[in-house]
Amino acid sequence: MTERQFIKRRWIWTIILILYIGFIFHNSLTPALESSKQSGSVLAMVLKAAEAMGIKSGWITEHLIRKTAHYAEYGLLGIFLGITLRYYPFALAMRRMVQCWLGIMIPFVDETIQLFVEGRSGQISDVWLDMAGVFTGYVFIGILLTWRREKRE
Repeated sequence: MTERQFIKRRWIWTIILILYIGFIFHNSLTPALESSKQSGSVLAMVLKAAEAMGIKSGWITEHLIRKTAHYAEYGLLGIFLGITLRYYPFALAMRRMVQCWLGIMIPFVDETIQLFVEGRSGQISDVWLDMAGVFTGYVFIGILLTWRREKRE
């Protein structure tokens, strides 16, 4: 890959990352009533799909849907961070430090935003869940990229 292509990819992935962080923060700005409606809609779809597959679904709740969404949203963030930071000229140790710092700070900012939104509250348990999602995303993309690199060799 040429230097020009490398820099272009850095810009593209940085823009994707920034837009995705904006998406996360936008979700936190959604008032509780609207957020609950969205979760309720997803819950209805999941229950309908479970019923269609013959799966007992009494254990699937809106709370589970919301926590799963948190985890998945931040798992994708971890993937985007892992990809984006590969295009920056940091030593590996510095890249890991930046990944960890962002993987901690973004969930904290996200939950802090919710303190100022009608009906929402910042939850330390959600910060931990979000950080677990980021870590899972890092591990997933790390394994995938390592496998891809080894396959090419």
